Amino acid sequence: MTTIVAANGSGATRALLLLCVRSSFIELRIFSSFFQYCAHYLRGDGSAASVNFRRLWFSNGLNCFGAQITSLALPLCAVLLLHATPEQMGVLVALQALPFALFGLPVGVLLDRRSKHPIMLFSESMSGLALASVAVAYWCGVLSMPWLYIVGFIIGTGFVVGGGAEQVFLTFLVGRDGLIDAQSKFAATESASRLIGPGLAGVLVQVLSAPVAILCTACGYLISVFNLRAMSVRDPRPAPSDKHALRDIADGLLFVWREPLLRALAWGAGIWHFLFYASMALTVLFATRDLGMSPGVLGMTQMLGGAGVLLSAFIVKPLTKRYGAGRTILIGLASTSLCFALTPTIPAALFGSAAASAVAYAILMFFFDCGVMLFFIPYLGLRQKVTPDPMLGRMTSTMRFLTVATAPLGALAAGWIAEHFGVRNGLACIAAGSILLTIAMVWGTPLRSVRT
Repeated sequence: MTTIVAANGSGATRALLLLCVRSSFIELRIFSSFFQYCAHYLRGDGSAASVNFRRLWFSNGLNCFGAQITSLALPLCAVLLLHATPEQMGVLVALQALPFALFGLPVGVLLDRRSKHPIMLFSESMSGLALASVAVAYWCGVLSMPWLYIVGFIIGTGFVVGGGAEQVFLTFLVGRDGLIDAQSKFAATESASRLIGPGLAGVLVQVLSAPVAILCTACGYLISVFNLRAMSVRDPRPAPSDKHALRDIADGLLFVWREPLLRALAWGAGIWHFLFYASMALTVLFATRDLGMSPGVLGMTQMLGGAGVLLSAFIVKPLTKRYGAGRTILIGLASTSLCFALTPTIPAALFGSAAASAVAYAILMFFFDCGVMLFFIPYLGLRQKVTPDPMLGRMTSTMRFLTVATAPLGALAAGWIAEHFGVRNGLACIAAGSILLTIAMVWGTPLRSVRT
């Protein structure tokens, strides 16, 4: 960092770098305090409270924290600095999801044939370097939409590879019986990132610029790499397989198809991700251009979504115990569908006030994020409980492929509709799809009767 400052001799650059380091330090201190709170009040059985689990938990939370900043700062880079059109935003979001379609199935074979720990290290290093390049390109005056496209694709690839490895590694670390408890702890940490991340991202973008906010995230990824390297446990390398990789891919597809519960979860989550990525392509455009929010206000409204995640972390276990995992998933789905349906109805000045519109948007974010976690915490637990150990990697990657492979099409379709018919009409199409999906999941799947 000192070398960079000396090279250009600019006092402004030095100030930006110092502010970036200070902001990154502040976000780490805030996250560390919340992590200690969770460790004290959410302590579970011995395996989930082990030192190695805490390291994995910390890295997961640190990455979630950075991802919340990136999820706001990267599209704001496109909208505010590069004046992206709806179609360009659709392409950006589509490229972040494209790795699921391209690499989802091969990654499953990789996870079943390799140790997961080094894969996590490589994925996080790759994502951190890609994010750091955004700030470098901005300061060099070469930042463009194609550059952001490439960065988005690399981040998506890191999530496909590293995220799948983390899920399998977590099962190895805590055991099947500890999955719901461990994932609840992860959800509590996710709530910290959702509570703090968007607000901090909005401030960083408004005061320093979006590239500086992204650079803070890159620093978090690199810290996570060093933290994971310090773990004292490594998952064993799986026994060598004499099967061809294509045969393993086919086995994963057949396993999911033949398991009725996995099959239902796959098509339901696939349609949901289509709608979700469609909404991701339009959300920042809708908030900044239709509702007139500044980056700071947008970040503050999205912070309330973090409160929804926090609520879900504490109610998911009681709901699952009382209604069963299947019905809890349906409750979460219904909550997200309601928010999809109401979002395009928010006017630019609700009751004559732009502030009231921002509050309405924030309330919807609260119920949406709560619903997302109520959907996916039991979803992840269910699919891993019905899968034997030798198939975990292939099942994870197959489900990721089947559920997110349609996401690029959703983002591209939403961008095209918004470009030709307006952002609100694009969001209205998403609302209609979400209502139909909820009806189909309630009456067309066995989830209502699934208890464990």
